[in-house]
Amino acid sequence: MTTTSTRADPAAARKSRRTLIMIAAAVIAPVALSYFFYYLAPRATFTNYGELLPTASLPELAGTTIDGQPFRLADLRGKWTILVPAGGACDAACGEMLYATRQARTMQGKDMDRVARAWIVTDDTLPAPERLAEHPGIVVARLPASEVAKLPKGGNAVVLMDPLGNQVLAWPRQPDPKALAKDLGRLLKASRIG
Repeated sequence: MTTTSTRADPAAARKSRRTLIMIAAAVIAPVALSYFFYYLAPRATFTNYGELLPTASLPELAGTTIDGQPFRLADLRGKWTILVPAGGACDAACGEMLYATRQARTMQGKDMDRVARAWIVTDDTLPAPERLAEHPGIVVARLPASEVAKLPKGGNAVVLMDPLGNQVLAWPRQPDPKALAKDLGRLLKASRIG
């Protein structure tokens, strides 16, 4: 009686081993790469143009609008509000500051309506009608010096207030419109309030 033993072809065994290794590599490679990029690859860092202020409510400030009506800072809640403290005479530097905030707001596109601007007049000079015409929709309020001093940086910075009345960022008095707009855009994208 003769028995025939069947042995696997060595070439076929190598081929199936290679196929198995390729399938395992296809499954493991994406996981290994994701761990590599998460733990070892450099990450992009976000830096704000403005100075991040400690989370705190802005003080309750009171004054009058330029037409003599009572004004309270709390009246501006509900929107992201850029507070621009400047004298009523508004020299060239003040004009650039107002322009930068207007442009930053406009650059928000469809989210532009979520942002308000307020010119906090820091003296007894009334703003010129021509200057006001350059900034339609801006809220203009006069505050006594004692109230202005309560603002972050003592009123020496452009300040962003969130819709809940908290201080968020302080920008330099001569802000870069694009950098200011970028800060504002990030906040609007991340926030569902206001």
